[in-house]
Amino acid sequence: MPSTPLRSFPRPYSQSEIEIQKSKIQRAFTLMEVLVVLAIIGLLAGLAINNIGVIFGGAKITTAQLFVQQSLKTSLTTYRIHMGDYPTTAEGIQALLTAPANKADRWHGPYIEGQMPLDPWVEPYQYRYPGTKNKGSYDLYSKGPDKIDGNEDDIGNWESTPAAVAK
Repeated sequence: MPSTPLRSFPRPYSQSEIEIQKSKIQRAFTLMEVLVVLAIIGLLAGLAINNIGVIFGGAKITTAQLFVQQSLKTSLTTYRIHMGDYPTTAEGIQALLTAPANKADRWHGPYIEGQMPLDPWVEPYQYRYPGTKNKGSYDLYSKGPDKIDGNEDDIGNWESTPAAVAK
C-alpha cells in the first residue's frame, strides 16, 4: 500500500481556549463605541465652555454682595468706635487704610490689611456717608457688571428690590 501523506487538520480548541478568546473579544471596545464616547465628551465640553461665563458671572455678583454686606462692615464699625463716626464721603473708605489729615490723633488703623480691594469687575467700590439708600448709615456698593453708577445692577449694602436681584 502506497503511503499517502497524512493531512494535518487543525486541532480542535479546548473549552478553556474558547473561553479565553471570547473574553478577549468581549473586553475590547469597538471603534464605534470609542467614537460615540468621544462625541459625547465633545458635546459636554462645548456646553461647559459656552456656560462658563454664566457660572462665573454669578460668582462675581455673590462675591461683590459678600464684600459690601459683610467684609468691610467690621472695619467700618471699628473705625466708627475709634473716631466717633464713619468716614465722610470725601474721606472715603481709603480712611480705613490711611489716617485722614484732621483726625490723625484718634486714628488707630489701618483697619484693613493690604490695599483696598477692587470689585470683581476691577472697579473701585463706591462709598457714601451719609448714605442715600441707608439713611443714618453708609452706602457701600459696586457699580455692578455694567460699571455704571446709579442703576439697577448696582450691588450694595442695602435691601435690593426683587427686580434688581432677578437680573
